[in-house]
Amino acid sequence: TVRSNIPKLWMSTTEEETSTTTAAAPGAYPFAEVETKWQKFWKDNNTFKTPERNPDKPKKYVLDMFPYPSGAGLHVGHPEGYTASDVMARFWRMQGYDVLHPIGWGSFGLP
Repeated sequence: TVRSNIPKLWMSTTEEETSTTTAAAPGAYPFAEVETKWQKFWKDNNTFKTPERNPDKPKKYVLDMFPYPSGAGLHVGHPEGYTASDVMARFWRMQGYDVLHPIGWGSFGLP
């Protein structure tokens, strides 16, 4: 049954898509519908595809300091701590560099 009180799906959903939407409860997030739609879009448009390396470009390595977990629990830091390195990685890419900007365990050889 189509519910008229279900909010429009997240992002650029059309009326046509909304008219066929069903949900378990009014206002429930239609996970399967939304996720399927956007995962297909991301795959079809290579949204998250890592570009191939260009050996002709000079290399630039921009490394973030990953907050190491303490005995009191996992500390994941704050977004502001990564802003400067993200800006620099983008800057170097726009200058023509082949930039590697890793973050997380793998960037420090940790498990």
